[in-house]
Amino acid sequence: MLLFELEDAPENVKSVIPSIPNEHLTYIFLDNESNDLARAYLAEGAVAEKSISDARHVALATVHHADVLVSWNFKHIVNVNRIHLYNAVNLKSGYPLIEIRSPKEIIYEE
Repeated sequence: MLLFELEDAPENVKSVIPSIPNEHLTYIFLDNESNDLARAYLAEGAVAEKSISDARHVALATVHHADVLVSWNFKHIVNVNRIHLYNAVNLKSGYPLIEIRSPKEIIYEE
């Protein structure tokens, strides 16, 4: 998870974070490789410059080999057209495809 993405999240989302066991958390930081990939997303039109934080979110997940990127951001991240563009850039840049899903797609209720 990206902590900066949670700053504007609703309290009911933020309140879940402390319950996640530390062994299930990995902290990563924006590095040059991720920033370069985010810039490539912008150059290819996946998102506009004003959405650089969304591009960085996808780039960080890609560079650090996340199994799945889960987001509520349907405008700039969980959007089939943008996912295709992110993955086209990933392949062109030598990275694997990134799975991008909404929370509803991965949460199983009994």
